[in-house]
Amino acid sequence: STRMTTPGPEAADDTLHRLLAGTYPDPDGGAPLGVPTRRVVIAPSLEGDEAALVRSLDFGSRLAVVSDPDTHAALGARVERALAAPGPVQPVHLPRRPHADMETVNALAQEVAAADALIAVGSGTINDLCKMVAARSGKPYAVFATAPSMNGYASANASIREHGHKRTFPARAPVGVFIDLGVLAAAPARLIRAGLGDSLCRPTAQADWLLAHLLLGRPYREAPFRLLAADEEALFDGAAGLLRGDLEVMERLARTLVLSGFGMTICGGSHPASQGEHLISHYLEMTADPGDPSDPKCPAPFHGEQIAVTTLTMARLQAAILDAPAPVVRPPALAEGEFVARFGACTGRACWAEFALKRLDAAAAEALTATLAARWDDIRARILAVTVPVPRLEAVLAAVDAPRRPRDLRWSAAAYRDALVHAREIRNRYTFLDLAVDCGLFARMGTDAP
Repeated sequence: STRMTTPGPEAADDTLHRLLAGTYPDPDGGAPLGVPTRRVVIAPSLEGDEAALVRSLDFGSRLAVVSDPDTHAALGARVERALAAPGPVQPVHLPRRPHADMETVNALAQEVAAADALIAVGSGTINDLCKMVAARSGKPYAVFATAPSMNGYASANASIREHGHKRTFPARAPVGVFIDLGVLAAAPARLIRAGLGDSLCRPTAQADWLLAHLLLGRPYREAPFRLLAADEEALFDGAAGLLRGDLEVMERLARTLVLSGFGMTICGGSHPASQGEHLISHYLEMTADPGDPSDPKCPAPFHGEQIAVTTLTMARLQAAILDAPAPVVRPPALAEGEFVARFGACTGRACWAEFALKRLDAAAAEALTATLAARWDDIRARILAVTVPVPRLEAVLAAVDAPRRPRDLRWSAAAYRDALVHAREIRNRYTFLDLAVDCGLFARMGTDAP
């Protein structure tokens, strides 16, 4: 493992350094790519360097350090002590497993109103809350990672629930991302599995996004996937080492998570890392019993654990469709009232507004069927080239004993099947879920749906 700082000539070929320097070649033919983040430091240990790292960002003197009980114990207390030596620190201690919702965003914004900058110490939820507050208040923020549990550290978007509807909002990318590999390796095994699960969806997300591009002409970019190419194979091959404290493999995972976030930032949204597999997960969060986080016998699943399961489902679904003749699609017989009945008045109307943007009428369905018939061999070949075989994905998860079946997360067969049919309704992204429903695949498969 090597320490990564402001780029220098000796690291000119490293993807992270070239992005930070604004010199990474754009595979889509544009100008060299850069990111708003100024520093990424990934090292075996950052102990003793915390104050210098933050000081290099020129954040001002009043810093709010945000953590929850678990992240405070893992790293937050250490960061607070280090930053308190040169200047005042405002510790902000959120409750255990805080909610990533607008109510919490608003409360946190009020609490840190007097701060010059925010220092997030945590992973998914704390990072999303801080980047939303940073965006709304115009304050900069940096993050000290506590677990390799998700790919949003470096992204400029946040997944926040508003009026019961989980949405991706534009937010603020961190100025600095600081990753102590020893801290990540000491994280609970479930969080390490979750990060691997969140990384596993690259092929299914890319296949969905490419499908929308080839069928509907939606914008698509190769850049976010090219960023991940150098680390993905080694990460998948060495996955078992993640639970053995192998810092070399942990660095592969950390790089993958950071680069995935940069890919989203470059694309201006979560498209390269969130497609059908995330829709299934979000739908179940909105509708299924989440479990009781305080009950050790019935813990609520982490986001990445959910994505591990839903990625395998999407991979099977994509393989089934790509292995069949060109689909014939029909317009969906759906109305706004059904959405209101399914999700409630406010969320239902919001989901309908999203779904209506991609809803096929008879003419659009006929045109799409004609496109599929004429170009299916080429479309299939293009998409298959970016996929990873299902057995390979299953083996990666099995290497760390990660959840692989809906029942592993206490999702009932009925709730999961409902999600497969209706998850496409919550967002304007045309994925293989849409194609499966529009061509009647789930109806033909019955209870054998993936």
